[in-house]
Amino acid sequence: MERGGSSASRALFPKGPSFTLDDFSNKDFIVRDFVDSLAEVAIPASRRSGPANQAFEPKPLIRTFESALDQLSALSEELQEKESELLSQVRRAEIQHDQTLDTLGRKLDQSMVQFEALDLTLNNGSSVNGSGRGGSDGGGNIAVQIGEKLEELDRKRRKAQDANFLIQCWMEVMETGQLTSLEEIQRQGGAENKIRCAVIARQLMRISQRLDPVSWGQTTNGFRGNGVTNGVTGTNRRHNTREALEKFSELLEQDLLKQFNNSYKRQNFDDMMECAKVLLDFNGGASVIAAFVNQHQFFIDRDQLISDEVTTDGETWEQLADPDSEPPGVEQSLQSLVDEVKIVMQEESFIIKRAFPYYETVLIKFIQRVFQQSIQQRLEMVLDKATTVSSLAFLRSLHASRTYIGALVEDLKAHGLTEHPEPCSAQISQTLDQQLEELFIPYLVGNSYIDRERKSLEEMYNSLLFKFTMYHSRRKKAPSSFMAVIAGKGTELLAQARESAVQSLESADLTPTQKRMMLRVAGLQDNNNNKNDVEVSEQDGALSVTYAKRMIGWLAESVRRTLEMGSSSDTPKDVNILLNLLLTSMGQVYVETALDAALEQAQSQENTKNEPDLSYLPTIRPAVTITNLMSRFITTVLIRLAESNTTVRRSMEAQTKMAIEATERKTNAVMKSTMEVAINWVKKLLGQQKKLDFHPKDNDLEGLIDTLQTPTCQAICGFLSSKADHLVRQAIDGHNLEMFASELALAVHTQLFEHFKRFSVNATGGLMVTKDIAKYVSTMKDWPLTKEVEQIVEVLTEVGYLFIIQPEALKERSRNLASGTSNAAAGGAGGSLAVGKKLLKADFKQFVNKREDASSIGVQSVLAGL
Repeated sequence: MERGGSSASRALFPKGPSFTLDDFSNKDFIVRDFVDSLAEVAIPASRRSGPANQAFEPKPLIRTFESALDQLSALSEELQEKESELLSQVRRAEIQHDQTLDTLGRKLDQSMVQFEALDLTLNNGSSVNGSGRGGSDGGGNIAVQIGEKLEELDRKRRKAQDANFLIQCWMEVMETGQLTSLEEIQRQGGAENKIRCAVIARQLMRISQRLDPVSWGQTTNGFRGNGVTNGVTGTNRRHNTREALEKFSELLEQDLLKQFNNSYKRQNFDDMMECAKVLLDFNGGASVIAAFVNQHQFFIDRDQLISDEVTTDGETWEQLADPDSEPPGVEQSLQSLVDEVKIVMQEESFIIKRAFPYYETVLIKFIQRVFQQSIQQRLEMVLDKATTVSSLAFLRSLHASRTYIGALVEDLKAHGLTEHPEPCSAQISQTLDQQLEELFIPYLVGNSYIDRERKSLEEMYNSLLFKFTMYHSRRKKAPSSFMAVIAGKGTELLAQARESAVQSLESADLTPTQKRMMLRVAGLQDNNNNKNDVEVSEQDGALSVTYAKRMIGWLAESVRRTLEMGSSSDTPKDVNILLNLLLTSMGQVYVETALDAALEQAQSQENTKNEPDLSYLPTIRPAVTITNLMSRFITTVLIRLAESNTTVRRSMEAQTKMAIEATERKTNAVMKSTMEVAINWVKKLLGQQKKLDFHPKDNDLEGLIDTLQTPTCQAICGFLSSKADHLVRQAIDGHNLEMFASELALAVHTQLFEHFKRFSVNATGGLMVTKDIAKYVSTMKDWPLTKEVEQIVEVLTEVGYLFIIQPEALKERSRNLASGTSNAAAGGAGGSLAVGKKLLKADFKQFVNKREDASSIGVQSVLAGL
């Protein structure tokens, strides 16, 4: 009843899904998706679209999953039956396979036993005992011995026939001057007959040399006056055997070469191989190799085109000569030739392999002819044209050509040529490398290449720095000093660079393109005016990081060319030469010259009567930046390239260290001199402080109320903030700026400390003192000071209070004083940091004694209590 009711109730819901084994065999089957599909089928559409708060009805899901489980159970039983059946089939197949292997093994063992018995019978029959089987077992060995004897007899017979035929031919040529028998064999054709003709002709030539010396122009070694020589009487000689043999050999060779060429045109490689074999026996193959190489269509076509001029357009040559543009690559006509060579070499190597038994020799000759004639002639034309453009154009063309031809060599090695698809043989690879090397030896011998690179860089550097060197050579020099004496070498280098640049720009040897490029780099107009009269501005004498980057970029391109063009053993020496050029041009002529000018300007103002001009300070930052760029390039590029030579590397490191230290010394000297300029100017302004600034009369009180600071304070703070601080920040930053500002603040602090001890101060003047000190302190605290120096500067604020507070407050202040001597005596510039953070008792007493009411009972009681 229950089951029947259940069946009846199930009819009210959708029928559950049905599936087969194929549904689970799909590689995209996912269990989760399968279960989700069962759930979706179980819930009616009306319920799925109903309200969200509708009560959950589990019965459809239960019935659906029960149905699915029933079907899965049935499918599982079906799958198990199929699996059992397949396992039975596998077991039967394995049993049958084992039986087959056993049968084949027994047959193989029987065959091996029979073979061993037969082999023993053939080889050991003669050594068995007298059982009557010796004759039959030794038959095989006897047969082999008989075969060997027959072959030996056949060789002797052929040798005798050849000797007989050779004697016959010699008699014919000696008596009749003809080689009728040999010509008959030649007319029969065939490779063997031609080879035989060549061999016999060569043997007859040797016989003629020994038996007929007269034909060879010999007058000694057996030629006697009676006319008899080796059985041949001079009176009976009627024919010149040498001439007859040479004529026959020449005709035979021409016939073979003609046949070879005809076969080449018909692409009959077998016939070409036969002819090549004959000529190899005849004369070593020299004639057929020459005929194949010299008459190749590639060389014929290229000989007709070799007179064509280099056709690269003018814009490309301009780009080659422009140091700031990317090199355009290899010249077009040379590129076309190299591309064609690549195709021809690959195609012809296939023919050479099939047409010559000595194909490597032929391929080597072909390679030599291609490189030494076609490529070399075109390369020389391209480089000759580049020479007429500029030195940089020549170097770039040489490098691009070397790179492109080098790529050709590597492609040919990888292709394999006659060994294709395998790589080239060692001999062919060596030949390719040798030909590549010989192409560029004239341009790389000795120091010729690196000298060209150095000269080209010198020309570009001198042009770029022309206005810079011109400006500094005209700059008014300060009176000679110790630093000026030290900078004497730099002055000499500057003069040399200027003269070299002028001579280069005015040289008549310059090509029009190179002169135009050098003038453009120098920023000059293309005119014929005297270059010493060029107008220059202060901007031309300033350092430019952009210029430095251009110089390093040019050098980097030169280094890359040098690495790819030169040998690895010469690299350390070459980069050392480039390092010297960089240190001289960028380090000394450029950076150190600018620093020398800044130092001269700073030293000339250390005792100036007018407000100092610190406009030279911004020179420091580009000098430091350029030095860092130069140092980094040297360290990461040049010195690393010299690691293979320890001596050169250490020398380069030492040179670099000296150059960087020289720049640092001059930079420090400029900043030190700037410090002196600033301190001296502050001291001079403090000396202009009026006595009544801090002791005004009663009738001046109304004007002082609206006054912020004294004129001296305003002048000093204006100089320190708007000029010194602003320009120093343009020169240095970071820790260097912090140290410079701290040292300057300590020096100003010391001067102010002593300054306020010299003036008598009344009540109103005390207000002016506090205003001045507040301005001084705020000005200095705007600088990036260290914490210790900032605390020392704050002590000045305490000094201002000492002039305005009442005696009771003075007494309170006196309890927080440091013991010791005066501040100036404690440590010089601001005293020691430990003492300078607090006001000393001695200084406290000196400041208080400058108060107008210092003699009052209250003030004196405070001083007495110290």
